[in-house]
Amino acid sequence: MAKYEQKTKETDASVIEFIESVDSPKKREDAYKLLQIFEETSGFEAKMWGPSIIGFGSYHYKYETGHEGDAPLVGFSPRKAKISLYFATGDTERENLLEKFGKHTTGKACVYINKLADVDIEVLRSLITQSIRFLQKMYPNN
Repeated sequence: MAKYEQKTKETDASVIEFIESVDSPKKREDAYKLLQIFEETSGFEAKMWGPSIIGFGSYHYKYETGHEGDAPLVGFSPRKAKISLYFATGDTERENLLEKFGKHTTGKACVYINKLADVDIEVLRSLITQSIRFLQKMYPNN
């Protein structure tokens, strides 16, 4: 059986060049604001993960199935339709914070927003901090 190859890996691509490639000027502006908020709050420098995710920090996970890999602790991606925010899943505190977050939708692992003005920045900072704390407790050997 072929070993699973992780698609989303940390790369040396330029975060700024990626943000500059975003078509919408408004989304580009939000991406720069998010970059600043995530760096300040997480204490980690931004890195590109795969072609389109801006991640902060990293952790190594290993599932009971034996599947393992590395992922950013938190991140975001200014996609065409919406901005995707990446926080830890499986954390009940995340759900409580999202209730106060503002206008958003959620997918399996992502929180989607249309624009930064729709959400509470302080709650965003709490989501970042909580997600990092949760993952570092869950995967302490990082």
